[in-house]
Parts: sequence; structure tokens; C-alpha cells
Amino acid sequence: MAAAHLPASPLVVRATDGRRAELALAGDIGAQALWPLEERLGAPPLNEADEWIVDMSEATHLDLACAYALLRVATRWPATTLTIRGARRTVHRTLHHVGLDTVAVMEDLGMAEDREGSGGLGGSAATEGR
Repeated sequence: MAAAHLPASPLVVRATDGRRAELALAGDIGAQALWPLEERLGAPPLNEADEWIVDMSEATHLDLACAYALLRVATRWPATTLTIRGARRTVHRTLHHVGLDTVAVMEDLGMAEDREGSGGLGGSAATEGR
């Protein structure tokens, strides 16, 4: 499936094959993004996938309400495997605050701040929080 973009949404669906969905969240994902994000996450083809890979390497901010939306989706369909990749330190902190790291695999892949040389947490360890 070709990349599809929902207007006014920070969510881009890169690919789905019925079982796996690859998503990308980018930019400042504030409260104004909540409704389009929730609509997209709860609709086909995403709600039919068994595995979600969410690339957050381009997300600079994640509002708490949007983080809770991701958590609701992850817990609504517990058979779905959720992997979060490349979240920046501030985004990762928000995801941790809502407890998403307890139901998703968090892969840092060398955080964006580290790649840009501003210190960061270092390393590219992946942690599983199941």
C-alpha cells in the first residue's frame, strides 16, 4: 500500500500488509492532533493489523493526551504487538509517564539527540517492557 496521509494528522501510514502496519509520527504532536490521531488509529487497516511498528524519530513533542491514545489502542487489542522506535528523550519520557513502555517494546536506536551530538542518554539499547 502506498503511503497515505490524513490531513491535519501527524500520522503517516507507510505500509500495511494486513498483518503488519508501519506508521510514522512526526513534528509537534499536540492536543490539536488528538482527534485525527484517534480516528486514524481506530480505523481500518490499522485496527486489523497484528503488529504495529511506530517510528517516532521525527516527533519533537508528544502531548499526554496523544500518548494516552496510543496506550488505549495498545490495550484495546492486546494481541497486537506494538513497537515504538526512535523516540527522542522528551517523547520517550511522555510515553513512559503514561505507562506505554509496560505494553510496548521501546527501541531507542540511538536517540535523535545523540545523533545530533547534544548529549542525550547514549547508546542504542532496546528495552522491552512487557
